[in-house]
Amino acid sequence: MTRLIIWRHGRTEWNATDRVQGHSDVDLDAVGVAQAAESAPRIAALGPDLIVSSDLRRAARTAAVLASITGRTVDYDNRLRERHYGPWQGLRLVEIEERYPEEYARWRARLPIRDPAIETVDDLAKRATAAFRDAAERAGGGTAVVVTHGGTATVGCAGLLGWPPTAAHTLAGLGNCHHAELQYTSTRGWRLGSYNVP
Repeated sequence: MTRLIIWRHGRTEWNATDRVQGHSDVDLDAVGVAQAAESAPRIAALGPDLIVSSDLRRAARTAAVLASITGRTVDYDNRLRERHYGPWQGLRLVEIEERYPEEYARWRARLPIRDPAIETVDDLAKRATAAFRDAAERAGGGTAVVVTHGGTATVGCAGLLGWPPTAAHTLAGLGNCHHAELQYTSTRGWRLGSYNVP
């Protein structure tokens, strides 16, 4: 059986202030550092054979804590980055609502955003699912830990489970430093073992 542990990075100041991060390279805040230190031993106890992380600092720094405990190196995959939000990156949600009211309303209603500078959910799902599959294959029947971001985690999990990207919103977003476990066997395919575990 192959296990894929999807672990969201620790908190950033932008998480705490409802500021959209996307591809912005924001580091962990003090709370996020503490979250990573607290949760990494529990992830290490799952016996990772492979650690793959988004290359953005908030994920990479979270992964580094796990690497220091397990003695594993971290591989980086930019396909594990958060959704690219174009002109919304760096703005607080209230600012997006004020500046882009129609598109913000569509986003909240789970409808496609029409701004071509903002990555589509379909494109995010394709790259996230491909990155998750690659990590699972590299684990070779063992356990891979993927350190990523909230939106990427949700659509990537849905993609592996065979759900359409539009169904990803039925999963709650992972909390900071929470994880999900997906399991693969040749007879049953991918199954969700646990989700949003603190």
